[in-house]
Amino acid sequence: MRSLYKHMTRACVAAVIMLAVSPAAAQHRHPPQDEALHERFYSTWFMPDNPAKSCCNKADCYPTEIKYVGGEVYARRREDGKYIPIPPQKVEHNRDNPDGRSHLCAPPPNSSYPADTVFCFSLGGGA
Repeated sequence: MRSLYKHMTRACVAAVIMLAVSPAAAQHRHPPQDEALHERFYSTWFMPDNPAKSCCNKADCYPTEIKYVGGEVYARRREDGKYIPIPPQKVEHNRDNPDGRSHLCAPPPNSSYPADTVFCFSLGGGA
């Protein structure tokens, strides 16, 4: 009986942890109502500093939060929550984003790219 209680306690703790982690995991997905809109935008987005090269794919791009530090734009990388600097040459100036929010295309921090790589960035209208 004690063994059963011990297993039930572990299962409850695991369930609570999963519920706490679920909102963070959900942030890695696009809101369902925006998936088609974002897919159209991302699939036709090319690097501002290299127009022959696609910015990314649906996995690398996402809506993001921004902040300004010393007049520079920083965007929040979703995988680790770190605000990374946006190089001016990566900022889109030739097309509007699909929903008025800021969007970032960047590899995850544990990728083979250099630290804090940015493929493309689009500044939202509310920033």
